[in-house]
Amino acid sequence: MTCASCVASIERHLKGINGISSCKVALLAERADVAYNPSIFTPSQVAELINEIGFEAEVISSDNLGEVDLKLFGMTCASCSGKIERAIKALPGINYCSVNLLGQTGKFKFEKNLIGVRDIVEKIESLGFNALLEDKNANAQIESLERTKETSAWKAQFIHSLCFALPVSIISMFLPQNLTDIEMIHGLTYANVAMMLFTIPIQFVIGRRFHVSAYKTLKHGGANMDVLVSLGTNISFFLSVFAMIYAMIETTHPATVFFETSSTLLTFISLGRWLENKAKGKTSSALSKLLTLAPAHAYLLKLDESTGIMSEKEIPSEFIQAEDLLKVFPGERIPTDGIIEFGNSSIDESLVTGEPVPVKKSLGDTVIGGTVNGTGLLHIRATRVGSDTTLSQIVKLVGEAQTAKAPIQAFADKISGYFVPAVVLTGLITFLVWWIILSCMNEHIMMQQWSFPGNLKLHTGSLSVIFIALNFGMSVIVVACPCALGLATPTAVMVGTGIGAQLGILIKGGTSIEAAYKVNKVIFDKTGTLTVGKLVVVFQQLLTRSVGQTKEGSVELTDAVFYALVGTAEAGSEHPLAKAIASHAKTLLNIPDGQNFPFELANFNSFPGAGIKCEIKNLKTAKNDLVKLPAGATEVTIGNLEFLKSNSIVISEGMLNSKKFYENQGHTVVLVAFNNICTGFIALSDALKPESICAVKALKSLGIEVAMVTGDQQETANYIAKQCGIDEVHAGVSPAGKKKIVSEMQNSGSSESVSGTPYRKIQGGFVVAMVGDGVNDSASIAQADVGIAVYGGTDVAVEAASVVLMRPDLLDVVTALDLSRKIFNRIRMNFLFASVYNVIMVPWAMGIFVTIGYPLSPMMSGMAMSFSSVSVVLSSLMLKLYKKPDFTKFRDYDDENYYVEDLQAIGDVPEDDTIGLLNKFSMESDRKSSHSSKTSFDRVRNIFDGFSGFNNAKGYEKLDN
Repeated sequence: MTCASCVASIERHLKGINGISSCKVALLAERADVAYNPSIFTPSQVAELINEIGFEAEVISSDNLGEVDLKLFGMTCASCSGKIERAIKALPGINYCSVNLLGQTGKFKFEKNLIGVRDIVEKIESLGFNALLEDKNANAQIESLERTKETSAWKAQFIHSLCFALPVSIISMFLPQNLTDIEMIHGLTYANVAMMLFTIPIQFVIGRRFHVSAYKTLKHGGANMDVLVSLGTNISFFLSVFAMIYAMIETTHPATVFFETSSTLLTFISLGRWLENKAKGKTSSALSKLLTLAPAHAYLLKLDESTGIMSEKEIPSEFIQAEDLLKVFPGERIPTDGIIEFGNSSIDESLVTGEPVPVKKSLGDTVIGGTVNGTGLLHIRATRVGSDTTLSQIVKLVGEAQTAKAPIQAFADKISGYFVPAVVLTGLITFLVWWIILSCMNEHIMMQQWSFPGNLKLHTGSLSVIFIALNFGMSVIVVACPCALGLATPTAVMVGTGIGAQLGILIKGGTSIEAAYKVNKVIFDKTGTLTVGKLVVVFQQLLTRSVGQTKEGSVELTDAVFYALVGTAEAGSEHPLAKAIASHAKTLLNIPDGQNFPFELANFNSFPGAGIKCEIKNLKTAKNDLVKLPAGATEVTIGNLEFLKSNSIVISEGMLNSKKFYENQGHTVVLVAFNNICTGFIALSDALKPESICAVKALKSLGIEVAMVTGDQQETANYIAKQCGIDEVHAGVSPAGKKKIVSEMQNSGSSESVSGTPYRKIQGGFVVAMVGDGVNDSASIAQADVGIAVYGGTDVAVEAASVVLMRPDLLDVVTALDLSRKIFNRIRMNFLFASVYNVIMVPWAMGIFVTIGYPLSPMMSGMAMSFSSVSVVLSSLMLKLYKKPDFTKFRDYDDENYYVEDLQAIGDVPEDDTIGLLNKFSMESDRKSSHSSKTSFDRVRNIFDGFSGFNNAKGYEKLDN
């Protein structure tokens, strides 16, 4: 494929066939996503349908089945191949097995969740044969992205064409006329015969690919750039042959030939295609680099159960399977995603996440395949392998992004579908008009001495009129270029999404880019997005002292009983608040991480954005000395105020006042009821991310309005919003409510121009970007024009999002929107250039400047056409110079240091060392007092509010003293 006309031809051809429901073709990625009826076609037959119209297609497997080709050694007869087939087919999960004795190869298809490549290889080796992997897919994908084969082929074609075209040009342009007029026979010169002989290899051997492609395209009712090239060169060649024959019959004037037009045109087009493919290869350099990150080999560790000795074996990375234990040496790339089981190190994740600073990793931490280990020796347990790794998913997302078309690209493809027929018609009209003009004004034109293409002269009573008119027609056909229009969007999208991937920002295609360009309102979720998301329990208040009866009497509601019930209930929820409470409960009850609460959880129901309800009782099957729970089942209700009220639970005035007090301090308060009686509440604190304030300021500077939506209480939400500088707050909102708010903003926004961006006037509603990370954000992320999933978000949120951030840095939200604007502006610039080119060059080729002595010959038209495509690609490559916005002018370092120090203090100081924590900050109180409105006491108090060990209000009185 060379241009948008090729894309349009394939899509139109396939969509017109019964059994093909949809087809999306990506020009630069050289991929097509085809939805078909499997009862009518196989994937191979779909590929053959594309081959029929002059393109080369092969099937890329996209199902859940694994497939591998192996090179086999040691087979000598049919019994050997049969032995391998029988043994492999007996393995669980094998769906297909075929061994080729003559080719010494084997093809195997298997279910990834049951068996892996290494199992197949080890089985073959156990039979006494050797097997090597023949994995050509990765290399083929890299070659496709870098366009290695196409670049080499067009380079060779250009060099071969040049060898033949140079003699033709020298004879035509530089030899003196007394030499070129020497005749072999009457009307036939040696020069013309020589030019014809040199042109034949170019026209019919080197240029064959143009003619074959044009024939197949026309055969199926399509038209592309190859049709114009083939038409123009064939007309010039056969017209020249006709002129030579006519000159041998007609004696007045020597033959006028255009062999240099045909040969030079094909040479320039080959040069243009070579440079174009070379430039296209650079547009995907970021994605190609990602594909090469995974190491070729890994070191597998196996424990011999009989001896207890750990063995080590080097294996190809493709042989890694889930749960394998792998050894990673210092300085080497990590072969796959996994969890560290031994050692600690700093991991360089810059090429995957864009994070420039190495990240410290230790026991239990996750690592990403393709990242670089620092100075430590690691043992990792493989968790995701093959196409399921983070690196593979990034490559897949970027690849799909480059396949997805922006609406503006669909418009360009539609234009290109009509472009070629319109150009041919324009060329025909040009020929006819000039034929009439030259025939009617013959003598006047000769007297005016007009200049014609190719320095042709007008002679009375000869074929010169037809030749000159044909030159004008050929110039129009050759100069018009749909390629530039077709390349305007995909080249910019490919470069831009590649740059985004390098920065840790995955943008899912042209549609997302176009929508992000128009965004004028950003909505943030609170927990885990604007805040760190690591909630800690800072206070609990119990209102009753009895929770039920046992045979021994009433059960006193101690902290242990309270957290035994609450922790068991919250362990059934995935919400960050629930996880924080459950973790705190385990710490108080001395329950190890990974171990469940020793109580029975029944009738659990979760109400997203509201709370949970369940029943809890002692286990009958095991003795429990941890705490004494009431006999029978205790009904537990945990959630926000509205949720408890909806369950007819009465909240006392004192409880409401205490709740409001902590919410005004920025804490999240969760109410707890046992057996429909409000028993107490838990206050949790979540620190604000240091970059949140800066991100909000930067968005506002771009003319983007900012809002916050959360399921948290109004007072807590207001406190966080005030710190960030967000004026519009929607609190206590359910997931369905979040989606509704986004929809309302989309339908009832401002009708004025966005400040700072007057060219993007939004009528009747905002173009909304929703930033979130959890399951409860997925509906609103999907509803938004641009959904942005923050690093560490759930799979549901990532799937629904248009943009995925690989780093936990909110400033990447600003970068994503800024990059999208730069990409879309580059697309517009490309379209402008392509349109202006055609608007200027087509009339020029039609001859509007003939009277002032500036005609455009077919040869020069071909040169201009070739370099117009190259210019568009080079324009898109300018995006590689993109730099992230300068955020320094939006930073308040005093505020940011305040939050960073709070986080560091909470993480570094032991929970019982409250005096040490106080001393740490008292030494800096004087220095900070002149830069912050907060008093030393307020600063320390806020720190302790986020400190899980400091959870009773009496401590504040001690601090006052």
